[in-house]
Amino acid sequence: MLVKEELKKMGLHFVKVDIGTIQILEDIPTEKRKQLKENLLKSGLELLDDKKQILIDKIKTVIIEMIHFTEIEPVENYSDYISKKIGKDYNYLSDMFSEVNGVTIQQFIITHKIERTKELILYDELNITEIAQKLHYSSVAHLSNQFKKVTGLTPSFFKKLKM
Repeated sequence: MLVKEELKKMGLHFVKVDIGTIQILEDIPTEKRKQLKENLLKSGLELLDDKKQILIDKIKTVIIEMIHFTEIEPVENYSDYISKKIGKDYNYLSDMFSEVNGVTIQQFIITHKIERTKELILYDELNITEIAQKLHYSSVAHLSNQFKKVTGLTPSFFKKLKM
């Protein structure tokens, strides 16, 4: 609603306002674009002009939703899932992501899986085996190895520290 109101205030005509995207009918003059950017920023929103950055943000959003907010079992691997959700070839997405962020999509996924593991350990509702299953690790050992590689601690030692 906030974005629509801002667009109306500025006299801009839009076709579609959705999470992460706005479709505007007219070309926006530079000064008006700058004003829109400033007004949205005051509300904690960011107007992205760079198509690469917009695509990178979409990839990040898909990954974060997949790891932190989706409860369903994946029926495909991460690369296929991301490619399908974004509608572009995974190799293209992967190359662009690495170029812009300096890390691979896989590294970004691992980082978020470990952050989610920490959260789940702190909630203390699931044991390590259940966490490994929930986050689609092939085994508890695989989760433990990745956790230690990223944090320097084993999951069980992390749990003892936080108790």
